Amino acid sequence: MIIMRFPALLVCLLAIDTHAQVREWRVAHEREILREFVDLLALSNLAEDAPNIERNATALKAMLERRGVVTRMLTREGAPPIVIGDLRSPDAIRTLAFYAHYDGQPVDESQWHSAPWTPVMRDAAGKDIADWTTAKTIDPEWRLYARSAGDDKAPIIAMMAALDAMRAAGKRPRFNLRFVFEGEEEAGSPHLSELIQKYPDVLRPDAWIICDGPIHQTRRMQLAFGVRGVLSLDLTVYGPIKALHDGHYGNWTPNPIVALAHLLTSMRDENGRILIAGFYDNVIPPTDAERAAVAAMPPMEAALRTEFQIAATEGGDALLNERLMLPALNVSGIQSGQVGEKASNTLQTSARAAIDFRLVPAQTPDSVKTLVEKHLQTIGYTIVRDDPDAATRAAHAKIVKVRWGSGYAPARTSLDLPLSREIASLMTAAGHEPLRLPTMGGS
Repeated sequence: MIIMRFPALLVCLLAIDTHAQVREWRVAHEREILREFVDLLALSNLAEDAPNIERNATALKAMLERRGVVTRMLTREGAPPIVIGDLRSPDAIRTLAFYAHYDGQPVDESQWHSAPWTPVMRDAAGKDIADWTTAKTIDPEWRLYARSAGDDKAPIIAMMAALDAMRAAGKRPRFNLRFVFEGEEEAGSPHLSELIQKYPDVLRPDAWIICDGPIHQTRRMQLAFGVRGVLSLDLTVYGPIKALHDGHYGNWTPNPIVALAHLLTSMRDENGRILIAGFYDNVIPPTDAERAAVAAMPPMEAALRTEFQIAATEGGDALLNERLMLPALNVSGIQSGQVGEKASNTLQTSARAAIDFRLVPAQTPDSVKTLVEKHLQTIGYTIVRDDPDAATRAAHAKIVKVRWGSGYAPARTSLDLPLSREIASLMTAAGHEPLRLPTMGGS
């Protein structure tokens, strides 16, 4: 699995002789590319919105077929379709699959300056550009704002542009191309594993090129060779069965917020070190090649600290990409009581935390679940799967409800594989030597 973004796609799909040729074609067809992008972004794309997600899939199928790609849909009841497109080449000895997802994150429209599915072009200062379609030139710093404009419909448009450019140049790739567009990635891909097992001839190509991930902070082209795995966890600890006045009952009745705070600090320290016994036992150390690739990345830590307005980072002086080679425990939310004007002197009945683990080879979701639950029991908690009844409350002083979410294992491709070197060489020959990132922080 290798992760890249446009214009690396054009370079690798076309193997056009020079970057100048790629740029010349792209500039000449910029408005056509953007118009098709706008049309795709105008389609609402939440995974649970079945009618609109079907519209997206149908649109993608039509986009591929207009370019001579043989298409089909992999379906399962209750799941968005996976759009498959195949472009075969004579005498090809391998099939490379290019992946992207067409669904998007849920939307809080109150946080948007414009409608999420009404694409708006803005300049570098954030000013709307209503007449961009007739502008003499398209400023490379302009941005289209819409749901999924970056994650993850942009790579789909890049693939369509690459196919158009390939046809215009009279070229065909030296290998079979397969396009795989998934419609529930942002919902955790709960059906993808099942579909991979059901369609092994389709979803097990010779290699995957995943077109979903961030650009490097320096804007240089980046090839990522891995992603961390992920596993979500929801924890709830309990206090009294009803809310109590903390003056009358405080420091006698257990406080679930305090209990949750201690529970969380038993799992990780301030520097991000995970304190769960055995958590690092299955972690495979980085190879020499991976360490060298991280060391070769441009330094951006100081600039990021300034941008984020933080004086220090977890891990001290460690580089960002060194830290991404390690597993992580992130607390993404805590819920209990009120603060500010709504605060009251109340002992709450429960406190809840949302956690995600980021995993690295050779950790698995199942192995982490076992370690975490053993840790909770070791520090004195009784684990339940539903809210405890009166008898359970009376029998156990420390109760935690554990709800595991979806998860999947990490993946990391060797930087030294022939295909890894081949793609990096193609990009270098086109004038864009890529940064080689062993592992992205995301999943």
